[in-house]
Amino acid sequence: MQLLRLGEPGSERPFVRADDGATYELGGLTADIDGGFLAADGIARTAAALAAGELPVASEAGLRVGSPIAQPGKVVCIGMNYRRHAEETGATPPTEPVVFMKAPDVVTGPGDDVLIPRGSTSTDWEVELGVVIGTTARYLDNVEDALAHVAGYVVSNDVSERELQFRTGQWDKGKSCENFNPLGPALVPASEVPDPQDLGLRLWVNGAKRQDSSTKDMIFSVAEIIHHLSQVMVLRPGDLINTGTPEGVALGQPEPKPYLRDGDVIELEIDGLGRQRQTARQA
Repeated sequence: MQLLRLGEPGSERPFVRADDGATYELGGLTADIDGGFLAADGIARTAAALAAGELPVASEAGLRVGSPIAQPGKVVCIGMNYRRHAEETGATPPTEPVVFMKAPDVVTGPGDDVLIPRGSTSTDWEVELGVVIGTTARYLDNVEDALAHVAGYVVSNDVSERELQFRTGQWDKGKSCENFNPLGPALVPASEVPDPQDLGLRLWVNGAKRQDSSTKDMIFSVAEIIHHLSQVMVLRPGDLINTGTPEGVALGQPEPKPYLRDGDVIELEIDGLGRQRQTARQA
């Protein structure tokens, strides 16, 4: 099954899509797909209600697809986490996860426009595996326990403005512009993703493939990331972790670098998690 939120921005409602493609209302079970729902074992309760035939049938026709989770408490990102991405940018592979944050309110729907900041000439794309936390992770004792804290996985586009990102070394400034984190289309429960380190991820700009890799190329695995983050912050239900992007971003291309321009179309996908499509628009 897949969890999703449909409706206009700020008015999204929760739904679940069954394996046979049918969609059902979740309004009788929860007001939203958020940290409270995840902490209360909402995914298991949804599965049980679905199996028991207790959910009303719904239609997705004509409804905007929003972010599959409500605005998270925090968005934690990992930089330089793919070997070939580090190589293409000339960076030394890190010896521990590079951590930065995005403002939570930049999370938007998978089909919403990517807004190019005013004056920007270096807005970039980044397909990433997004990890949504389901139970609190605090000072985890070992890496082996980390994945038990994952509610599910999602396609994430960690849009970046490179000049802002690198001008002063404060990465957050180049990561937190409006609409800079399209998310979705759906949250796929962790139980339905057998191995998060064996997922293909791809991205196209105007039909030209720019990124084509696998989470096998990660320097730090999802479990290692969660374990590390739990030592320096508390991860709470509903928090989002962007786990890094593979090679193929505009930053790593020869001059003139093909950064996003008004009207460009970005499409991205991850095996088993769905597909996004956005249009870049000048803010």
